[in-house]
Order: sequence, then C-alpha cells, then structure tokens
Amino acid sequence: MQIRELKVPDSFEITPKIIGDDRGSFMEWYRFDKLEEIRGHSIDLRQGNMSVSKRGVVRGIHFADVPRGQAKYVMATAGAVIDYIIDVRVGSPTFGQWDSVLLDTSSRKAVYLAEGLGHAFVSLEEGSTVSYLVSDLYRPDREHAVSPLDSDVALDLPDGVEPLISQKDADAPSLADAERSGLLPSYEECLAYYESRRAGAQA
Repeated sequence: MQIRELKVPDSFEITPKIIGDDRGSFMEWYRFDKLEEIRGHSIDLRQGNMSVSKRGVVRGIHFADVPRGQAKYVMATAGAVIDYIIDVRVGSPTFGQWDSVLLDTSSRKAVYLAEGLGHAFVSLEEGSTVSYLVSDLYRPDREHAVSPLDSDVALDLPDGVEPLISQKDADAPSLADAERSGLLPSYEECLAYYESRRAGAQA
C-alpha cells in the first residue's frame, strides 16, 4: 500500500494494492505495521463504527477531547463519499485548514487522522457506507462538533448535492465560536499525546 501525508499534518491518505482476477479482487485495507512506520505507533483499536448515508448527507465536523481523543481509520465499503480532515487544533500552523480525499469502491482508498483533528464527509451516492476503526469508545461527554457549513472553514461541498445535515450538526458552533468557548483541542496537548503514544510503543 502507498501512504501519503495530506495537507493537514498528522493525517494520511492510504491507497491499497488491489489484486484482481476473473473471480474478483483482494486487498489489504489496513496494516498496523505500515501505519506504525509513519506514526511511530499503531492504532490502539477500541471500536469499529459503520454509517449508511443517503446521497447528500453531511456528517461532521466531529472531534473529541484530547487526551485521549479518537484517531480514525476510515474507508467506504459501498458508494462514495468525499472525506474531509479539518485542523481544529488551536495553535497549529494549519489551524482552520482542511484537505479531502474521495473514498469509493474503485480505488478503495482510506484515510487516517490523528486524535484532535476534525472529521466530516459528504455522501455522493445513495447508501454510501463508511467504516471507521477508532482508537477509543464513543464518549458523548467528550465528543464535539463544528458546523460543516461554517463559512470561515469553507468546506468545498460538491455542486449538485443538496446537503442533508442532522439537527445536532446544524446547531454546532462555528470554528471561531468553538475556539472562544474553549471547546477545541490544543495543538501542544495533541503533540504531547502523540509523543506519549510513540514512547509507549517503544517501551
């Protein structure tokens, strides 16, 4: 597999090698050792999630408190989505910036995003199914959101797709409001946590 760092530091695009024949295809879509080579530690897998979305559904921008936070390894097992990684870490050189990757059943790409980064996607097809491997359990009291329609973040949603957003995400604050209220993770705290994970892997 090929791994490429995205514009937002601590996030990566993973492109698997797909082996096909007249029966179908085979691939390795997750390798803990390959991720460990670039991060210094593997994902401490604690939960697997799956969502099924209508065309136009926008989920996010979601993130969790650090530490512990929730690193995510995300791929589409049906349909197609545009996946967005947003830097919501206060003090980061790329704070407020984002990058995106098309996840579909053709390339079978995945994305990895470290703890403290924001995550969102928009479904491009009916029944788009997204699978997530995550590094912590869902903890409602530590989960937060920023509006995916925040004009300052300015996610580039595709033309011709009418956004369908949950009431929770629609009511989420802007990035600026979330920063003012102290809701966002600190870049320094995130870096310290990443380093602690590396140190733990080497112990």
